[in-house]
Amino acid sequence: MLKFKQSKLVVLFLFLLVTGSAYSQRIETPAPSPSAKLTQTVGLVDVTVDYSRPGKKGRDIFGALVPFGQIWRTGANAATKITFSDDVKLEGKEVKAGTYAIYSMPGKSSWTIMIYKDLSIGGNVAAYDKSNELTRFTVNPMNNSWAVESFTIDINDMTDKSATIKLMWDKTIVPIKITVDTDASVIGQIERFAENPEAALAGNYFSSASYYLGIKKDLDKALVWIDKAVQIRPEAFWMIRTKSLIQAELGKYKEAIKTAEQSKKVAQAANNSDYVRLNNNSIAEWKKK
Repeated sequence: MLKFKQSKLVVLFLFLLVTGSAYSQRIETPAPSPSAKLTQTVGLVDVTVDYSRPGKKGRDIFGALVPFGQIWRTGANAATKITFSDDVKLEGKEVKAGTYAIYSMPGKSSWTIMIYKDLSIGGNVAAYDKSNELTRFTVNPMNNSWAVESFTIDINDMTDKSATIKLMWDKTIVPIKITVDTDASVIGQIERFAENPEAALAGNYFSSASYYLGIKKDLDKALVWIDKAVQIRPEAFWMIRTKSLIQAELGKYKEAIKTAEQSKKVAQAANNSDYVRLNNNSIAEWKKK
């Protein structure tokens, strides 16, 4: 009788295990407003937009589903986010490098676009606080000849110094002019190179040697390049460490240890404990070879 009860308990346990596992598996379905990510380089500035794309689905959009005169998160779910790798201007308004939320207030003849500093409120427009705005500006919407089914953000009309961010849904296009100071960026690079061309040359030698080390290609040539980089910049402990790694990869462990000791010494003088630790670890490893 006891064995029969134990058998029933085992069967019941297995049944619960199987059915519990089945119920724990979530059935995945398409998102009503799928997320999207757009990255575009304008001049020398990377612009990245993260947003969700609600569909029209036969509905009237602006002035109905999205009311005029009310704050909109400019998409679905959380607020749309935009990131600039360098300073830009939006409709002539200065925007520093960073990540912001885009909120908007649609209107029949004009839209107000708000660049918002606080990312924490997401799609909760009830928590919107005007004091957290970086800037706001007004743009005029345009009529589209065909209906865009899914809300779309695009960046086009590209030049070296400008582009147009376009918010598109249904038969409405909202253009936002973005301008970048490409000349200042390029001139700045030229001036820095002119002030210290040897440092720039050392960087090129270092980058080339590091790349060859990474792909394990022609390490003897990489060693020549890194030697030239270190000669130009003897204070660059990270370059010296790369030289030791190339030497170790070539099986020249005694030389690698000596170079790592040099890198460690220079890193200590620069108060860089991370490179001191890295060199200590490599030295201990290479002494065992």
